[in-house]
Amino acid sequence: MDYSKLPRPNLSGIVLAISLGVLVAVGLYQAQVRGLIPRGDFTPQPLPPQETRTIIQEENAVISASEKASPSVVAIGVSRRVVNPFDPFSIPTREEATIGTGFVVSEKGIIVTNKHVVGEEGRYSVVTKDGQKYEVRRIYRDPLLDLAIVQIDGSNLKPLGLGDSSTLKVGQTVIAIGNALGRFTNTVTTGVVSGLGRAVVAGDPFEGSFERLDNLIQTDAAINPGNSGGPLLNSAGQVIGVNVATTEGAENIGFTIPINSVKKIVDEFVAKGTVSRPFLGIRYRFISKDVAILNEVPQGAYIQEVLEDGPAKKDGVLEGDIITKIDGNSIDSENKVAEIISKANIGQSLKLQIWRDGQDLKLTAVVGETPQE
Repeated sequence: MDYSKLPRPNLSGIVLAISLGVLVAVGLYQAQVRGLIPRGDFTPQPLPPQETRTIIQEENAVISASEKASPSVVAIGVSRRVVNPFDPFSIPTREEATIGTGFVVSEKGIIVTNKHVVGEEGRYSVVTKDGQKYEVRRIYRDPLLDLAIVQIDGSNLKPLGLGDSSTLKVGQTVIAIGNALGRFTNTVTTGVVSGLGRAVVAGDPFEGSFERLDNLIQTDAAINPGNSGGPLLNSAGQVIGVNVATTEGAENIGFTIPINSVKKIVDEFVAKGTVSRPFLGIRYRFISKDVAILNEVPQGAYIQEVLEDGPAKKDGVLEGDIITKIDGNSIDSENKVAEIISKANIGQSLKLQIWRDGQDLKLTAVVGETPQE
């Protein structure tokens, strides 16, 4: 081929082609940056600045709350006598174990935990985060809640601030601190408030002991054996509940006593060294409207047990009665009876409207004082 006969390249045309190419490339790049066309690569893109700030704030809140609360969270231990059942002549020995968690609520050495943590006979002790060990010299066990208050002769104890559990919202971030499995001290877990106003029956099926607990907070923050009695915190590091139970056979379902149910007991114990609780001496099961219609009975509190020597027994309440009203207030919710009694004063008379064998009766019951355990 005779290349001399080919047309000579036009310099201005070459410059124009290059310029157009550059303009097209710049245009494509700008369109990709603005999201007008999809990117051809799969390179991970950094989080937007606002989203990054939010994640950092949440992490810092958990870290700050945990660091603030951890020195006030203690391990509850017990020392029991152990006898070798296979050797009746063996010398009994003492065995120590961490069985639960508590948290300081007063500089006077007052600590909140669960009743089931310190419910058995034994010598109990408290170990703080810095390794200091104190013998428990006094225990108050509340008969209505799975709650106990222990007192030690300690100094330089830092109490935790108590929040307001009435302001909790489902989905709110919460933090649990406890001695998981009795071995992993000051374990921190996080989650959210999964539900409010829950009622559960807690207990040990092997010992045959069960207790109904009402108005609990449900959370998905991990609560393991050994966490019992520990605090559930909000993101400000305030206690909004006392961890009490988890559910066997299910994951991420734990329960907590609202701190507002605990405050009055703690305040009275700190001030007086004892607690007086109003008491009627009944165990009941709420009959909802639907159940009442099906069984042709009124809605109310069905009395399952009347405790001996209790005020209700003395004032004529019988097993099988249905309390429909107290002081004119209809029993229209599961917690209504407990709420009315808890707000009453010891010695106060309550007017009970009762359904018994198809008849409406009116009785007067005088509120007594809960027996100390």
